[in-house]
Amino acid sequence: MKTKNLFTTFALCALLIGTAFANNDNEKVTNEKEKTTVEATTDSSKQTIVGVAAGNENFSTLVAAVKAAGLVDTLNSEGPFTVFAPTNAAFDKLPEGTVGTLLKPENKGTLTAVLTYHVVAGKFDAAAVVAAIKKNKGSFTVPTVQGGSLTAMIKDGNVVLKDAKGGMSTVVITDVAASNGIIHAIDSVVMPE
Repeated sequence: MKTKNLFTTFALCALLIGTAFANNDNEKVTNEKEKTTVEATTDSSKQTIVGVAAGNENFSTLVAAVKAAGLVDTLNSEGPFTVFAPTNAAFDKLPEGTVGTLLKPENKGTLTAVLTYHVVAGKFDAAAVVAAIKKNKGSFTVPTVQGGSLTAMIKDGNVVLKDAKGGMSTVVITDVAASNGIIHAIDSVVMPE
């Protein structure tokens, strides 16, 4: 009975998140709406969050930003961390010139604040996020490493994040494993106050 309930919870979670999973030696997680694919070999759980992100072209802007902010060592540390990782398409939604401006050395503090706003201490898979939302009557506020908070909700069958400025981002890929945590890809950059 316990196994059946666990399976039902996982199936519901996958449905709510809107993510397709394939469980073979080369796991491929695809979100059809965004046409974003995250591939991970069975050894992906031996790579850190930075290693997993660096191995996927959809996160090249994020990886460049992490390097510019000097956060590689932090995100390679033991953790665990949950990272709501903006895809390249998410960064492309920012006003023209924003990414280039943030990557300048004189804006390292601002860039660090934006990036750490996407990181939560602890490992929270999709099932845990959905369970927390349901347990808290439709929304769950989680503190970020930056010091601000994100509010997770379910909207139109998808998990969405509301940032400090009221901006919204949809989780498009879930549960990408890393040795020091887990990555969930999001379709917009979330911003702290």
